[in-house]
Amino acid sequence: MKFRLKLLLLAMTLIMPCLAVAQEQDEPTIYVIKQGDTLWGLSDRFIKDPRYWPNMWAKNSQITNPHVIYPGQKVRVYPDRFEFLPKEESGEQRRSVITTASGATVTTTETLSEIANERTYSVRGSEGFILETGTRPAGTIISIHNNRNIAGDDDIVYTDIGKERGVKGGDKFAVFRKDGTVSHPVSNEILGTKITPLGTIQLTDLEVKTSRAIISKTNQEITPGSYLLPAREDKRREIPLKMSVRELKGYVVDSYSGMSIIATGDIIYIDLGSDHGAEPGNMLYVVRDVTIDVSSTSGYAEKLPQELLGAIVILETGKKTSTALVVKSIDAIYKGDRLVSHPK
Repeated sequence: MKFRLKLLLLAMTLIMPCLAVAQEQDEPTIYVIKQGDTLWGLSDRFIKDPRYWPNMWAKNSQITNPHVIYPGQKVRVYPDRFEFLPKEESGEQRRSVITTASGATVTTTETLSEIANERTYSVRGSEGFILETGTRPAGTIISIHNNRNIAGDDDIVYTDIGKERGVKGGDKFAVFRKDGTVSHPVSNEILGTKITPLGTIQLTDLEVKTSRAIISKTNQEITPGSYLLPAREDKRREIPLKMSVRELKGYVVDSYSGMSIIATGDIIYIDLGSDHGAEPGNMLYVVRDVTIDVSSTSGYAEKLPQELLGAIVILETGKKTSTALVVKSIDAIYKGDRLVSHPK
């Protein structure tokens, strides 16, 4: 009997520290959402698994829209999960428990303002766009000096832009290549022409209807027939995330590369523009309807939850189309995949 009692006491002696350690490890830290935070960013940072974020969104009733997490929201961070706190709960610091080499524990705190930086996305000016149906370019390059077929930096070109357009020497124009007509993947409506940036020219000598210009910068070779549009000086800029003012629904209509498979980092074109309420910085989610083989499910035909494929951020808007960056792809994205601002 005494032996059994001693054995029990020994077991408790060994188990209790383990329970204490487990309890300590389960003690969450408190994180406060900052502007620019995203669910996959939090997942990658704290759980080391960016693919966890759709699961986190689905399991947290506090998040009705997976990208609308507001600055000031508080979240309990566990080693394997997140829990968003109700608005009435508060926490002013993030606590970390560190075990030293000697086995002692040290508790540290971080001020909330040091935890996360604002998330922005860069616009380089070379992303391209859709020149929408009914929109005309400012002009074209009608010839290259010495009747050459291609031109580069510092070469001379001739344009059909002259004094009657109100321009003057020194004015700059961006040069674009026409890369084919873009049609809507569902309605087949012609949306416009895909335009690829080639460089910049500066007018030097003007006639009434024509002008001479020098190529000041090239991204790619410039050829006769290239489109011209007034150049903007602020091509390179940072786009902060911005919540959409209304619910947006649309489609991926094309990509900059023209490749059929679209992934993280790719530039795409979508059928949403300023006329629909879209703005630079809006984040949209790429979704796809899930279909099943009816023959293998006894005729079950109820609608299934949509598959969440990734997310995009709008960089520039036209009236009916926009240029966007794929900031996350969980699976391959294709032309014709749907876009929503409020996934279900």
